[in-house]
Amino acid sequence: MVSSDISTASPRKLEGKVAIITGGASGIGESTARLFVHHGAKVLIADVQDKLGQSLAMDLGPPEIVSFVHCNVTSDSDLENAVDTAVSRYGQLDIMYNNAGIGGNLDTTILNSDNADFKKVLEINLFGSFLGAKHAARVMIPARKGCILFTGSVAASISGDLSYAYKASKHAILGLNNNLTVELGKYGIRVNTISPYGIHVRRWKLERGYPRTRGCCSGCLIRGQ
Repeated sequence: MVSSDISTASPRKLEGKVAIITGGASGIGESTARLFVHHGAKVLIADVQDKLGQSLAMDLGPPEIVSFVHCNVTSDSDLENAVDTAVSRYGQLDIMYNNAGIGGNLDTTILNSDNADFKKVLEINLFGSFLGAKHAARVMIPARKGCILFTGSVAASISGDLSYAYKASKHAILGLNNNLTVELGKYGIRVNTISPYGIHVRRWKLERGYPRTRGCCSGCLIRGQ
């Protein structure tokens, strides 16, 4: 019988690979970092949460396997440095996971939406993903291989109780993904977006409150396809 635990289904499937994970210090990024290391990848955790990121890196392995770099994804120089650090430290870059993102003000209507909040969400979620892809492509194109990933959302496909900024940013990521696929495919670079439903992470609990989070996800049965 095949195990339902994906972490044991095919051990060390990322042996010899090097990955950068933005927003890698907590939530989806942290879980991804743990899974990538389990499967043999060398991982650079890129985040603005310095203490969490450094602690996670120390927990997952020695610096030869996993390390942390401060990275604000809205900063071109920070993402340039993250990519350059991965290449200088581990010799290559195979996977760029643009995961960093925020939800913004979730309790809002179109009439009371804050312009500054809208711009901030798009700058982190969308512009940050663009910069990550741009700098990853800089080293992947000469290597003629690699994988660029984005964290999208089912919010890009359905309507619901979400902020306008968050939904717009996740729609835009799909467009970014599609354009990159056409351009970078000829260099052997794959580009994919992972679009989960509600993931019960600490940040969402703090923003929405635990009961509301449970209510949003209740009654939903997620099936693999």
